[in-house]
Amino acid sequence: MDIQTTDHTQLIDITTSLDEEIADTGIETGVLIAYTPHTTTAVIINENEAGLKEDILKLMNTMVPAAKYAHDRIDNNARSHLQAVILGNSACIPVENGRLALGTWQSVFFVELDGPRRRRLTVRIIDATMLAQSHLSLENPEPKIS
Repeated sequence: MDIQTTDHTQLIDITTSLDEEIADTGIETGVLIAYTPHTTTAVIINENEAGLKEDILKLMNTMVPAAKYAHDRIDNNARSHLQAVILGNSACIPVENGRLALGTWQSVFFVELDGPRRRRLTVRIIDATMLAQSHLSLENPEPKIS
């Protein structure tokens, strides 16, 4: 999934896009993995409320204040890397009834910490029925080779 960010720091709600990816597969039950391969971005789950989104960005700035970091000698974005470390680069979400099984107020966000840039989000959707068919039987732990 391609994402174009517009600000230096930004939370982008990608929930609808992820549900569309699930719908395209026809998978009803499984797991969705959303992973960002960029070291200055993150994936988080939280409420999509304007004040909370502002508070999250303020928290990141409080936890990793503007300072001179050793990595800044390379490309002056150490703060963005450190913020990404705190938030994490992926989310693993159950899929039920062909949609993300999120709580009432939950949304999935792509977090830009060093934009604006063109970004990529890797999305994998695993069908639970395929997992159930491929596991080894407890009665016969040896895999059958045909």
